[in-house]
Amino acid sequence: MSKEDEQNYLEKIGDTGRDHSLRKPFSDNFCGINLAAIGSIISLLPPPPGRLLDLGCGGGWTSVFFSKYGYSVIGQDISQDMIDLAYENKKINALSNNLDFVLSDYENLNFDNEFECAVFFDSLHHSDDELAAIRSAYRALKPGGILITHEPGEGHSTAPESIEAMRLYGVNERDMPPSLIIQRAREVGFESFRVMPMQHTLHSIFYEYRVHPPLFSKAGLRLAKRLFNLVYNPSLRASSIVIMTKPTA
Repeated sequence: MSKEDEQNYLEKIGDTGRDHSLRKPFSDNFCGINLAAIGSIISLLPPPPGRLLDLGCGGGWTSVFFSKYGYSVIGQDISQDMIDLAYENKKINALSNNLDFVLSDYENLNFDNEFECAVFFDSLHHSDDELAAIRSAYRALKPGGILITHEPGEGHSTAPESIEAMRLYGVNERDMPPSLIIQRAREVGFESFRVMPMQHTLHSIFYEYRVHPPLFSKAGLRLAKRLFNLVYNPSLRASSIVIMTKPTA
């Protein structure tokens, strides 16, 4: 992928894709899970008010939600077309003082000790250099600031839909498991890591489980083991939320 492909993504997806981006999450087939996901992120962030950096914000729907909750939000994206769309999203939602957008590359940001929190919501896996991106986020945060990532794990890059997206649009669709995120985050100075399951994982267990066997049947034991591992032994390979803290000293 070239960064030029990322910059021209909106042009490549056409008017239908543009409308989809503008109306997210309500235009998406996974609307319910995406709403639950953004709610989970908000519940893990320090409470507003505070400054929040939304990295790779695209058309700005996540920035709108963070802003409506009370954060002072800067949404960042590498595509001018996406930034223009994000401003349109801001206007539709009648937001003014606590939401703005910047055109930049999140691998090379100019922010320095300015934000209480930062979020990569399904955007870090599009990076060329995840180390540079996480280093930029680290530098942008104030001491004690929180970075949260919501990213796909191992196997994402070889999924059929990912291969098709790379073929059509030239964008990166990389695996971005917690093991890699934590490794890179340690390199730049983050500490105090927590790994949490994504909403789509919880949904698959609690809402799509078709059979309700007795707990001590084989199927029941498999379900109990899966739940135990989610809570006490989270996978460092799966799609996950990672929460990390910049040291105060």
